[in-house]
Amino acid sequence: MAKRAIIIGAGPAGLTAALEFLRRSDVTPIVLEASHEVGGISRTVRYKGNRMDIGGHRFFSKSDRVMQWWLDLMPLEVDSSCPQTASAEGDRCVVAIPARLLEEPVLRGAGPLLAKREQAHANQTGVEVALDSSESGYTATMVAMPVDPDLVMLVRPRKSRIYYLRKFFDYPITLTATALNNLGVAQTIKVVVSYTISQVSQIKPEKSLEDFLINRFGRQLYLTFFKSYTEKVWGKPCEQISAEWGAQRIKGLSLIAAVKHFAKETLSRKKSKDVSQKETETSLIERFLYPKFGPGQLWEHVADLVRAGGGEINLGWRVDRIHCDGKRVVSIDATNDAGERQTFAGDYFFSTMPMRELVQAIDASVPENVREVSEGLQYRDFITVGLLVDRLKVHESDGGLLKDTWIYVQEPDVLLGRLQIFNNWSPHLVADPDKVWIGLEYFCYETDDLWKMSDEDLKRFAIAEVAKIGILNAEDVRDGHVVRVPKTYPAYFGTYNRFDELRSFTDSFENLFLVGRNGMHKYNNQDHSMLTAMTAVDGILAGNVDKRALWEINTEQQYHEEKTS
Repeated sequence: MAKRAIIIGAGPAGLTAALEFLRRSDVTPIVLEASHEVGGISRTVRYKGNRMDIGGHRFFSKSDRVMQWWLDLMPLEVDSSCPQTASAEGDRCVVAIPARLLEEPVLRGAGPLLAKREQAHANQTGVEVALDSSESGYTATMVAMPVDPDLVMLVRPRKSRIYYLRKFFDYPITLTATALNNLGVAQTIKVVVSYTISQVSQIKPEKSLEDFLINRFGRQLYLTFFKSYTEKVWGKPCEQISAEWGAQRIKGLSLIAAVKHFAKETLSRKKSKDVSQKETETSLIERFLYPKFGPGQLWEHVADLVRAGGGEINLGWRVDRIHCDGKRVVSIDATNDAGERQTFAGDYFFSTMPMRELVQAIDASVPENVREVSEGLQYRDFITVGLLVDRLKVHESDGGLLKDTWIYVQEPDVLLGRLQIFNNWSPHLVADPDKVWIGLEYFCYETDDLWKMSDEDLKRFAIAEVAKIGILNAEDVRDGHVVRVPKTYPAYFGTYNRFDELRSFTDSFENLFLVGRNGMHKYNNQDHSMLTAMTAVDGILAGNVDKRALWEINTEQQYHEEKTS
C-alpha cells in the first residue's frame, strides 16, 4: 500500500513537498489548507482585474536547485534574445549558469538571461552545452521553451529606494553624491565619523539588532535610515530584537559592501547576465525572475500539477488536533467551514502551521516549559492597502513613472512602512496600463486599532498618509482594496530566546517535519522555505532525515546572503 504524506499548509513549503513526493516517489501527498487559496503569503490577490503581490516576492535564489525548479515550471518569457520558432521535436533554450557550484549535492541550476537558442530533441532536456567558462565564468544548460505564453517568468530590474525627508535615497544606503547632497554637510560629517568609530570599536557580543546594525553602518546611519523603519516593522525598539534577525536577513550587507557594489557596477564595462547573481548580497541584486501574473500564478500551477499527479489539496480545512502514538504522529483531525470533521492518517507529517498552534493541537504530553515557550512566541501581522490612482506626484527625472518596485518609507510622521508599485513588478498586474497600481504596507498586531479599522476607514487613512508625505494627491485615487494577513512575520522576541526548548520537543517526533516560515518560526524567504521542504523529502526518500540540516537552512548555508569565498 502506498504511503501517505499529510502536509499542513498549501504555501511554498507545503506545495514544494507535495510536488517533490509526486515527482520522485510513490508517496501520495495530502495537503490541508485552512484558507480557500493556495500560495500562503506568496499568493496573488485579484481585485477588479488588478493583481496584488502581498509583501513583494522576488524570484531569486543562490540555490541552483531552486532556480532550476522555478524555471522548469515557468520558463523564461521568449523575447528577442531567444526567438521562438516551431519545431516538431521540441525547442530548448540555452541559458548560462555558474561554472562553479558549491551546493551538495550539485544540481544544475539556471538563473540567467538567455544566451542563445538551439533546437534539440525532446529527450535532451537538461543536456549541457559547452561554453568557454574561462571567458564567461559560466557553463550552459538547456531549458524548455515556454509552451504557454502566459505561464512564463519575466526578468525584471530591481530598484528600491528609501523615502526620507521627502527625498529619495538609494537602498541599500550608499554614500553617493545624491545621498550626500540630500543629507547635507553637517549630517554627512556625523555619518562618516560615526561609521569610522563603529569600525574601530565594534560592539561585542552583538546581543541586539541595534548592535548588529551599528557595527555595520555606524550609529548615525542606523538612527537615520534603519531605526524608524525597523521599529515600524516589529513594533519593538531595536535593542529588544535579537541580533539573529539581522544575521538571517542581511548578514552579508554593510556600508562598505554597498559602496563596493556601487563602485563595481559603476565602473564595470559589461554587466553580468546572470540573474542568479550568486556573488551578490541579496539586498543588492539588480535583476530577478517574476511570474507574469504574480507569485500566486506559480503556486496555482504547482497545485494543478499536484492534483493531476494524484495528490490531494483540500482547501478550507483547518487542522486542530494531532494524534500521536509515543514519538510518532499517526493522524490529524481537521474541520471545514461547514463544521464537518475528518481524520487524515498518514506515514509522514509536514507542518507549516504556526508552532504555537501546532503545540496546542498535539495530544501528546507537552512539558510545561515547552508549552510556555510556544505560548510566548509572537508574530507581526500585515496589512496592504491597494490604491488605483491616475498619477503620482513624485516621478523620475524625465517625468515618467517611478521605476521602483519597493520604496521604504522612513518618515517618522506616518505609520506607512513600505510602498510597492505593482506596475514595475509586472505590467500584467495592472488592468489599465494608464493607471498606477500601488500597495501601501502596514505592520501591526491583530490587537491594534489599525487592524480593527473597517476597510473604508483604512483606505481613507492610507490615502491621507501618502498625500501627507507628498507621494500623491488624494483626488487622484480612483479605487482601493484592503488585504489583511495575520502572522506574516515570526518575531525574534517574546520567548524566542528559549526557542531551543521548543525545537527539541517538536524534533523528537520522528515522522513530524517542520518546514516553512511559520512552521519553523523563522523569517525565511520563499526559496529557503522551499529548501526546507526539499531537504526533508530528500531525507525521507534516502531513509534518514537529519533534522539539524533543516534548521541550518538560512543560517549556515552559503547560498543565502553571505558571499562565497
